[in-house]
Amino acid sequence: MTRQITVLLVDDHALIREGVRTFLETQPDINVVAEAESGMEAVRLADEHAPDVALVDLMMPGMDGVEATRRLAAKSPRTSVIVLTSYHDDEHIFPAIRAGALSYLLKQVGRVELADAIRKAAAGEAVLHPRVAARVMRELRGAGGEAPNVFRELSDRELEVLRLIADGLSNAEIARDLFVSEQTVKSHVSNILSKLHLADRTQAAVYAWRQGAVRRDG
Repeated sequence: MTRQITVLLVDDHALIREGVRTFLETQPDINVVAEAESGMEAVRLADEHAPDVALVDLMMPGMDGVEATRRLAAKSPRTSVIVLTSYHDDEHIFPAIRAGALSYLLKQVGRVELADAIRKAAAGEAVLHPRVAARVMRELRGAGGEAPNVFRELSDRELEVLRLIADGLSNAEIARDLFVSEQTVKSHVSNILSKLHLADRTQAAVYAWRQGAVRRDG
């Protein structure tokens, strides 16, 4: 008897989940064991079911797919995450991959290709949509321009705040230098940590120095 691949569906649109589930139920070796309509629910269900594969949408209210992927990887390391989304720009692709996604597919993927990607993910093999693969290859070849690629998802102001953090400034000092409120600075810092998947300001400062966001004069 063929071992069944267990799958968790994660999408806030019930119609999409229903369509994917209906198709996957026709595959004798694939079993949808749970569905989640939010990132938080996905993490709970992954911990409960430890599925072989999780199909995760990126755009969801509350906890988005990138954060859900990061927590899924921590809660259920055996689960391979396939991002299934409509977005194929750099600001979505690279955070998802850094968060732990194994594969990245677009929602116009064919049924046969989706089933094949699930089987490959269960075996630890990555599948990237051709558009995504092209962007990843371009990134690896360093064709992203002069700005450090690792900071591409940060806004100009967030990058400015990161540099000041790396220079050792406190939130109050940054607020004074940028003529904004301390609460605004705290919001920028939170966004920076989330986008770069870092735990605290110290990690952010070290990361900024290592990745060349800050350079010593002289």
